[in-house]
Amino acid sequence: MTTTHTHIAILGAGFGGLGTAIKLAQRGDDFLVLERSDGVGGTWWANTYPGCQCDIPSHLYSFSFAPNPNWTRTYPKQPELRDYLRATAEKFGVFERVRFNTEVTGAAWDEEAGVWKIKTSQGSYTADVLVAAPGPLSAPSIPDLPGMDEYTGTVFHTATWNHDHDLRGKRVAVVGTGASAIQAVPEIAEQAAHLDVVQRTPPWIVPHRDRPITRVERFLYKTFPPLQRAVRAGVYFSRELLVPGLVYRPKLLKVVEKVARKHIADQVPDPELRAKVTPQYTIGCKRILPSNKWYPALGRDNVDLVTSGIARMTPTGYVTADGVEHEADTIIFATGFYVTDIPLAGVVTGTDGRTLAAHWHRSPQAYRGTAIAGFPNLFFLVGPNTGLGHNSIVFMIEAQLQYLLGALDAMRAAGAGRIEVKADAQRAYNAHIQAKMGQTVWNTGGCASWYIDAEGRNTTIWPDFTFRFWKQTREFDAPAYELAPAKAPAAPAPAAA
Repeated sequence: MTTTHTHIAILGAGFGGLGTAIKLAQRGDDFLVLERSDGVGGTWWANTYPGCQCDIPSHLYSFSFAPNPNWTRTYPKQPELRDYLRATAEKFGVFERVRFNTEVTGAAWDEEAGVWKIKTSQGSYTADVLVAAPGPLSAPSIPDLPGMDEYTGTVFHTATWNHDHDLRGKRVAVVGTGASAIQAVPEIAEQAAHLDVVQRTPPWIVPHRDRPITRVERFLYKTFPPLQRAVRAGVYFSRELLVPGLVYRPKLLKVVEKVARKHIADQVPDPELRAKVTPQYTIGCKRILPSNKWYPALGRDNVDLVTSGIARMTPTGYVTADGVEHEADTIIFATGFYVTDIPLAGVVTGTDGRTLAAHWHRSPQAYRGTAIAGFPNLFFLVGPNTGLGHNSIVFMIEAQLQYLLGALDAMRAAGAGRIEVKADAQRAYNAHIQAKMGQTVWNTGGCASWYIDAEGRNTTIWPDFTFRFWKQTREFDAPAYELAPAKAPAAPAPAAA
C-alpha cells in the first residue's frame, strides 16, 4: 500500500480541524484532514441524542470569519450546528480535502526523516506538520460497573445514541446529570413508561434564555452584517462578566446562585425533591447549565430521581449502594467523555519513543495549550488548559489558529523543518497556570468535576479572561522554541554498474 505525503495533516474535522483547514487553504498551504467519521462536525456530528443543543449562543458559537445570519434559534440545536459546519467547509473549499472514515491508529515522529508517520484505517500518510484537533468531547466515557456483562437489556451512551431502539413503554435508567442528561431526560421522560435518573451530584441550573430568532432579525443580520457582529460582541462580553467570580472571588457568584435557587423554588414544589436537586457546592465549580425543562421532568409521575450510586448491574437492572434493586430495560449513560485521558494521546509517539499519554501520565500539559516538548512539529487544538466553563470554545480555537499560523510563518522565515517548544518554557508556563488555578472556584468550590485530572490538577480550564489568552497568542513567541533546518532529501542510490 502506498504512503501519501502532505505538508500538514489535520486530525479531526470538528471546529478545530475545519478552522485549521480553512486558514491553511486561504494561504495556499498543502494539507489533508483525516476524520474517523463519515461527516464533518466533530461532536456536532456524533452527538444526536434527543434535545442535543449548544449552551452557548449561536452568534458566538460560530467562526468569526464565517457568520451565519440564518440561525433559527438563539442557542443552536445539533442539526443546525452540524449543517453550519458542513456548509462552512463547502463554502471555503475544504470539504474535498477531508478523508472520511479514516481513523488514526498511530502517529510517530521520525527524527531521521523529519516527518510524522501516520497509520490509519485507510492506509499510511506522512506529514511535515501534525495538527491534532480531536476535540475534548469526542471519546465517550462509560463506567466499568460490576456485572455489566450480565445485564441483558440495551446499553448505550448519549454520544452514541441508538436510534433503532424505541424507548416507548420501556423502563429506562439514565446515569448522570451533566449537560447531555439535562437535555435528553425531558425528551426521554415523555416516551418511557418509567424513568430513573441516577444522580451522583446535582448540577446548578439556571433559566434557559433560548428563543426562536425572528425573520425580521435574520433579515437585518443578512442585510447589515455589522449588527450581527455587534450582537456577537455583546454576548462575548456578557459571558466574560462571570470571570471575576469564577477566577478571582467566588463570592461574587452569589448573584448567579440566587437566580439558580429561585429557579429551583419556582419549579420544584416538592420539598423532598427540592433537597435532592439543590447542590452543596459553590456555583461555577461544575459547569452552570441552562434548562427550563429539567426540574419539571424530574417532577413527573413516571420519573424517579435516584441519589444512591450504582453498586452493580444485574441481568434485569441494577442495584444501588443502599441495597435497592431497580429494574431497567434500557440503561443510557450520560457520563461524559475522556477529557484529561485523551485517547489520541495513546497513539501519538514523540522523539523518545514514548506516547503522549506516557509523557502526560493522565495529567496533560502543553505550552499555551498548543505545543508539547518532545513532540516536534505537533500542534494541539483545545489542548490542556484551554477549556472554558463560561464562554465559547470557538473563540479559543481561533486564538490558537492565529498562533499556529505564526509558528508556520516562523518556520518558513527561518528555513526550518523542525520546531519544538523548549521543556523549560513549558514547565514555567504550566507552573504559572497551576498557581493561578489555586484560587479559582473550580479548585476551591467543593465539587468533584471532570476538569480535575488523575493527579488532582485542573488541566482542563483556562483560568482567566479569554481575551488574555487571545493576547498571548496574537504573536508567535519564537524564543520559547528550538528551530532546526529542514532535513535534506536522501541521496538517490547509485545506479548499478
